[in-house]
Amino acid sequence: QVQLVESGGGLVQPGGSLTLSCAASGFTFSTYAMSWYRQAPGKERELVATIASAGGIRNYADSIKGRFTISRDNAKKSVYLQMNSLKPEDTAVYYCNAKRWATYWGQGTQVTVSS
Repeated sequence: QVQLVESGGGLVQPGGSLTLSCAASGFTFSTYAMSWYRQAPGKERELVATIASAGGIRNYADSIKGRFTISRDNAKKSVYLQMNSLKPEDTAVYYCNAKRWATYWGQGTQVTVSS
């Protein structure tokens, strides 16, 4: 059974930091590209960051470039999103995504940036 379980969300003040984690099971994690998406209330889901299967290639949305860092640990079957200098507009549900021949989604974790 495929599972992607996100954790690490919460409430943070503007300018603060959070690290999201996504633990994978049920598929060959090391062969899948991994991504983080987010969806704010009333908006479409958007791609935040992607990391290639071996971790060498990373791509970021312009809105978060320079503030967020995606990383992965294939031995731990996990992907991470380090988020710094958070802004209120980063408030959203953040989803972990795995893609190769199939696409898998996690259940999401809420990030709220507010004073």
